[in-house]
Amino acid sequence: MAKRTTKRRQAQGVLNVQEFQRDDRRSRNLQVLEGGYHPANDSNRDHSFVKNVRPKSKGQSALMEAIDTHAMVLALGPAGTGKTYLAITKAVEALEAGKVGRIVLSRPAVEAGESLGVLPGAMEDKLAPYLRPLYDALQDRLSPKRLKALMAEGLIEIAPVGFMRGRTLNNAFVVIDEAQNCTYGQIKMLLTRLGWNSTMVVTGDPAQTDLLPDLSGLHAVADKLEGVPNIAVCRLGEVDIVRHPLVASMLGVL
Repeated sequence: MAKRTTKRRQAQGVLNVQEFQRDDRRSRNLQVLEGGYHPANDSNRDHSFVKNVRPKSKGQSALMEAIDTHAMVLALGPAGTGKTYLAITKAVEALEAGKVGRIVLSRPAVEAGESLGVLPGAMEDKLAPYLRPLYDALQDRLSPKRLKALMAEGLIEIAPVGFMRGRTLNNAFVVIDEAQNCTYGQIKMLLTRLGWNSTMVVTGDPAQTDLLPDLSGLHAVADKLEGVPNIAVCRLGEVDIVRHPLVASMLGVL
């Protein structure tokens, strides 16, 4: 038997149009049932985007304490010890607390053992692959919208080492990352950028430099500054590695 049309069903009293319209309005105004799931009601969820960072080793604890009490800190250690992450964490906390007016992050544009050739695009596009690790650390501490707004306002600046000559960084939290890829002259230039009411953290692993042998100046600079007042030199070791356990095992034999 063929299916009856809607009009015929309405004429025969089989279809109640008003009830159908009322049900349609109810379907358009659906609400979450009381007692249903909602992300804001999840007690196990971290409601704040910025996570509380705590040291996971004695070396990390000493590094965080040194950043709080010294104007200049040099953090040396193998990969995976959290040098860059802790430095950027302290920088974001200082900016959010109003202790500094801006964050300046710098990193040398050096390839890791191979030449990438000429990259297309404008200057920012050419430098983006080298500065990507700094963006990753910032995105883990700030929401994308907040990070974009702070960078648009100039409160967070990411610049290569080559553009730091002649600057005076006042009221800023400065992080120099991958300093093992800087020469002695470059590190000397970067350290002398420190201005009033500023904190500078220099991070690097002297054992993983991408420069030619004996060109990296991080180890020599750290040795000379270790006895200077108000400058802390924190040397992290394999026991401070918080990355995959295999990283510590590999670095012990490589």
